[in-house]
Amino acid sequence: MAALSARGPRLLLPLLGVRALHTSQGNPAAKVAVVLSGCGVYDGTEIHEASAILVHLSRAGAVVKMFAPDIPQMHVIDHTKGEASQESRLCCIAPVLAAKVIPGVEVTVGQEEEQGGKWPYAGTAKAIQALGGKHCPKEVHEVHVDKSRNVVTTPAFMGHVALHTIFDGIGAMVSNVIKLTGK
Repeated sequence: MAALSARGPRLLLPLLGVRALHTSQGNPAAKVAVVLSGCGVYDGTEIHEASAILVHLSRAGAVVKMFAPDIPQMHVIDHTKGEASQESRLCCIAPVLAAKVIPGVEVTVGQEEEQGGKWPYAGTAKAIQALGGKHCPKEVHEVHVDKSRNVVTTPAFMGHVALHTIFDGIGAMVSNVIKLTGK
């Protein structure tokens, strides 16, 4: 899961063919873009992660705009049937998206080794490195802040831990995004 502060690369989103999905109302405290990357755990953004980040941002009084890439996905699976579908979606893991579009970005998706199954997606760190990003190993409740690029990431569901630990990590990510906005 990743978030960009409003002081970050604002021109990045329109250049990527990204469209706004929702804008929150309220007093402008911190302005935060949430980039959703697909539809559900198997094709992109995990719904619990998205909900948790929006709850934490709401509690912080942030003005939120949600975005998602508006481009066709190579293929889509209807996971209720286990068959290919003819619809379009968006698809990736947010820190990998950041590594793909922000040269040299520092992000985390957790650990770089599986550790007996605790980190089943540990290989994602190598994908980040292959895209020119720097992977910073962290536990689920921790965050990594790339202050020079205003990008904050946390492993979230990349590791097998209790749900509240994931929620706490997302809360820490939101707190750090709010700090980056200076609000």
